[in-house]
Amino acid sequence: MTENETPDAETHGAAHGRTSYKRAAVLAVPAFVAIGAMGIAMAQGAMAATFAVSGTNFKVASGKLTSDALASYVEVDRSVDGKGHAVALLSLKQAKLTDICQSTGVNTPIGRVVFRLQAGGDAGKVTADSLVIDAEDLAGDAKFGNVQIGRDASTLDAVPGPQGEPGSFGLQVKGVDVSGVKSHAWSAMGGNFKLKGLKINVGLGGKECF
Repeated sequence: MTENETPDAETHGAAHGRTSYKRAAVLAVPAFVAIGAMGIAMAQGAMAATFAVSGTNFKVASGKLTSDALASYVEVDRSVDGKGHAVALLSLKQAKLTDICQSTGVNTPIGRVVFRLQAGGDAGKVTADSLVIDAEDLAGDAKFGNVQIGRDASTLDAVPGPQGEPGSFGLQVKGVDVSGVKSHAWSAMGGNFKLKGLKINVGLGGKECF
């Protein structure tokens, strides 16, 4: 703060969104770079990408999710502080979503900001190859084709790529159809991600997906 600036002036600038927009941009750019890098890695077949998750999970919702196949097993994601987060790794082959909404709340010096991403709907379906979601939970109405529950996680082969440790619990499905999807997740990545009608909003007091 210079000699000519006052606390009131600084507050007035933030109230008009100048400070919040700049901070939001600084927060968003690394996220977009990371998403782009992960998408390229997934498209090139680097399925077992490993990175430290943030200390905050996020919400994902979709009207309908379909996929040729799904493989899942229990995994542990870790944040930079070393804390572990138990997740069900959900690996989906050629996923299609009628729409998608992803949101998370972030505490900032100016208050709690909600980052919200939406795509699909009237603009067309959202698609991704080899979509991997590290989910804390998942809710919806599901219809599965051929199901194998209790298969050794190291032998999962319905979706090329991720496999669990030998002797650990796994399941896989061929033919997946889930309506009213709601999930809390710690990470998500996919190759050839196509987000039609993409809209991103960052704001104080924003509304989350659910």
